[in-house]
Amino acid sequence: MNEALQPGLAQVLHLALGWDDWWRLFLQYLMLSLLSVGGAISTTSEMHRYLVDQNHWLTQSQFNASIAIAQAAPGPNVLFVALMGWNVGVNAGSLWAGLLGVLITMTGILLPSTTLTYLAAQWGHRNRQLRSVRAFKQGMAPIVIGLLIATGWILAGAGNDPASQWPLWLVSIVSALVIWKTRLHMLWLLGAGAVLGWFHFI
Repeated sequence: MNEALQPGLAQVLHLALGWDDWWRLFLQYLMLSLLSVGGAISTTSEMHRYLVDQNHWLTQSQFNASIAIAQAAPGPNVLFVALMGWNVGVNAGSLWAGLLGVLITMTGILLPSTTLTYLAAQWGHRNRQLRSVRAFKQGMAPIVIGLLIATGWILAGAGNDPASQWPLWLVSIVSALVIWKTRLHMLWLLGAGAVLGWFHFI
């Protein structure tokens, strides 16, 4: 791992969160749930703004680690939301607060989107021949792509000089091209990234 990143990994926050803070966190995730048209991962730029930049409830390294661990682990990628809630709670001083953070963030991100998805899917299926429904589905694709690019930008360059991160950008571009142009399984790319990180190339 890059030596410059190690101090950030050791950084621990000590928060004093009141019930109003937990309520605001829940409302934030309720709102993000309705914006997560490409899945919860597409709203990470707003999560970063709220948790890291605005409220300072997570460090940059905790934010990145939450996403990286959830993406590497088996299961749905929405687990990164639980890890963010856990880290906010642990930063607030206890394991019970960590469990509360998991409950608040996961309920907030899942409740509106699953309810809306269920109702919209039923309506969309009944009206799938309407031109407006087909146009809506096609119009969502560029929005999702833009949100995912914003997520990559945040994870790759937040808090760092972009010029000094050129190896990360190069690996990201090469990986995107390989995924686009080949049928190579993504686990091979994850393994290659792990090897590059192990030997401090990125």
